[in-house]
Amino acid sequence: MAPSFDKLDTLSINTIRLLAVDATIKANSGHPGAPMGLAPVSHVLFNKFMTFNPKNPKFMNRDRFVLSNGHGCMLLYALLHLYGYELSLDDLKSFRQLGSKTPGHPEAADTPGVEVTTGPLGQGVSNAVGLAMAEAHFAARFNKPGYELFNNYTYAIMGDGCVMEGVASEASSTAGHLQLGNLIVFYDDNHISIDGDTDQALTEDVLKRYEAYGWHTVWVKDGDNDLAGIAAAIEEAQSVKDKPSIIKVTTTIGFGSKLQGTHGVHGNPLKKDDAAHVKELFGFDPNDSFVVPQEVYDLAAKQAAAGAAAEEAWNQLFAKYTSEYPELAADLKLRIENKLPEGWEKALPVYTTSDPAIASRKLSETVLNKICDVVPSLIGGSADLTGSNFTRWKTAVDFQPLSSGFGEYSGRYIRYGVREHAMGAIMNGLAAYGGLIPFGGTFLNFVSYAAGAVRLSALSEVRLIWVATHDSIGLGEDGPTHQPIETLAHFRATPNIMVWRPADGNETSAAYYKALTETHTPSILALSRQNLPQLEGSTIEKAIKGGYVLKEVDGADVTIVSTGSEVYLALEATKILESKGYKARLVSLPDWHTFDKQSEEYRLSVFPDGHPILSVEVMTTNGWQKYSHEQFGINRFGASGPFAQVYKKFGFTGEGIAERAEKTIDFWKGVPLRSPIRRAFAQVE
Repeated sequence: MAPSFDKLDTLSINTIRLLAVDATIKANSGHPGAPMGLAPVSHVLFNKFMTFNPKNPKFMNRDRFVLSNGHGCMLLYALLHLYGYELSLDDLKSFRQLGSKTPGHPEAADTPGVEVTTGPLGQGVSNAVGLAMAEAHFAARFNKPGYELFNNYTYAIMGDGCVMEGVASEASSTAGHLQLGNLIVFYDDNHISIDGDTDQALTEDVLKRYEAYGWHTVWVKDGDNDLAGIAAAIEEAQSVKDKPSIIKVTTTIGFGSKLQGTHGVHGNPLKKDDAAHVKELFGFDPNDSFVVPQEVYDLAAKQAAAGAAAEEAWNQLFAKYTSEYPELAADLKLRIENKLPEGWEKALPVYTTSDPAIASRKLSETVLNKICDVVPSLIGGSADLTGSNFTRWKTAVDFQPLSSGFGEYSGRYIRYGVREHAMGAIMNGLAAYGGLIPFGGTFLNFVSYAAGAVRLSALSEVRLIWVATHDSIGLGEDGPTHQPIETLAHFRATPNIMVWRPADGNETSAAYYKALTETHTPSILALSRQNLPQLEGSTIEKAIKGGYVLKEVDGADVTIVSTGSEVYLALEATKILESKGYKARLVSLPDWHTFDKQSEEYRLSVFPDGHPILSVEVMTTNGWQKYSHEQFGINRFGASGPFAQVYKKFGFTGEGIAERAEKTIDFWKGVPLRSPIRRAFAQVE
C-alpha cells in the first residue's frame, strides 16, 4: 500500500533542513544547500521504505544508504541522529570539529551508520554499485526456498558533480551491464555546482545517458513538495528487478533560503538573518537552534523499531536455516564475524630452491588457485587483463546476470572491463558490505588511475587486494608508458596500506597471508612479469614481518636491501663482492608498512649500526632514505626493449649492483654510521 503523508512528515522534513542550517552556522563551514533541498527525498526514503536497525548498524540484511558526494553530509548526520543511531545533538553541534563523530565528510570508520567513506565526487555512487553487487551475490549463494536471507536494497543520492565524474560513469555502466535491480540512485537535479549554474558545463540529457547504460529511469519534477510522487517513484524502481534505477528528482538547493536556487547557498553557511527567515518560514522560533520536536523523534522511532523487528525476524529465520543448511550457515556465520575458515593458510604454497624460477604474477595465480576454494569470501577479477594478471582460478564462475549466458550472481569472478577507477571504488563497496574480500587485477602503473579509490580504501580501513602485475621496467617492450617509476613511492606514502613487492614464491604466499589476515588494511601486490628464482633463506614466516635478513655475515662491510625482482640480482652482487674480499649482507624488504610495525629491536637487527646500507630498486629512490644511506634506483622514465636489456641499460645487474656497493663502502669508510632506523623521536601515527 502506498504510504500517506501529513503535517508530521512536513515537520520532520523541515527539522532536517534546520539541523543542517544550525550545524553549518555553528561550524562556520559546510554545505547547507543540498540537505535543505534533499530533505524531502531522504525523509520519504528513511521513514517509509528503508529497513535498518540503529541499535545494530551492522545488521546484515539492512538496506544500505550512500550519500555519494558528501556535500550533504549534514543531511546524513541529521537522519542518523533522528533515527536513534549513536549520534547526539551535541555531536551535531560539533560538526567538523576535531575528533568529532561528524567530520566534514562521512567516514565509515568514525560514524556509526555511515556505510562508506565519501567526499570525492563519484566515489559514493560507485561504492553503491559494489554494495548492490554484494547483495546480489549473497542472495544467489545463500537464499533458499522459504529462506530469503538477503533481499536488501542499496540506495544512493548523487548530485550533478557525481554525474560529471568519470568514475561514476564507469561504475554506472558496470551496474547497467550487471542488471542490478537492487540498486536505486536518486539524482539531485538542482542545476547548481560550485561554479554556478550547471548549464555552464553540463547540458546533456542525463536520464537518456543512463537509459543507454541499461538503467530504468524516472523523473520526479517537484522534489521540493511532491512526497507522494517521490514514494511512487521508489515503488516503481523497486518493481524493476532486472535493471538498476535512477530517479531524477528536481529540487531547489537551499529550499526556503533567501539564496535558494543559487550557488551562494551551496558551500557556505546561511547568514544569521537568512537563518531566522528560514526558521520563521517553517514555523520554528528564529531564536532557537538545534530544535527537534518530540513528535519527530517519535515518528522516526517507529521506523527504527520496525527495523529492529525485521532483524529479530531475520535472526529467527537464520536459526531455522542453520538446521536445514548447516554448511552454508557456518560459512555465513564466519563471514558475519569477519573470520576466515580454520586452517585456510595451510593451502598457501611453499617453495624451495629446487623449484623453478617463476614470475610473481604466476606465483600469485598459484596462490589464488590454492585458496579461492577454501576461502569462499574471496571475490575478484580484472580490468580486462585476465590473461595478463592471471587472476582467474580454475574453478571460477563469472559473476554475471544469468540472462547474459556468461555466468550467474553466485559466481565470484568479476569482469570489470577497462574500468580501473570503477574497479577500485566498487571493491570498496564490496568490502563495506561485509563478508567479502575483494581483489582486482590490473598493471601496477594503472592502479594510479584509481588512486582516489585506493586512498579511500586506506581511509575506510577496508580489506581488499590489488593484484598489480607488470610492476617495473621488467615488463620490457611496452616501454615507459607502462613501466612504473613513481607508483610505489606514492602508495607507500599513503597511510594504512600495505604495498607488497615479493621476491619469490614464499614472499608471494606471505603477501597473501597478510592481505587476508589484516582486516582493516588494503593491500597492493606488485608482481613481476619476468621469472624470479626461488631464494635460499626465504620463508613465509620471515616474510610476514615485512622485511628480514636473507643473507647474514659477521663483520659486514655493507648491507644491500632490495625488493621484488631485484633481490636475486642483489644476491648475485653479494657473491661478486665476496670474490673481491668484501662482506655483504642482504635484506629483502617486501612491505614497508608491515616492517615499520615491528619492534625497534627487530628492525635494528635487520638494519644495524656500524656499516653503510645501500637500497636497490628499479623505481624512484624517494622514500628509501629511511632505510638506507645510499640509494640505487631510477629517477627518470624507463625505456622500451627486452627486459634484460633494459635492466642492463640502467645498471641493474649483479655486476652493476656490486659496483654501486663498492662505491658505497669506499665513500663511507671510516665513518661511524648509525642505522637510518634510529630516530630522535617517534613518528606520528
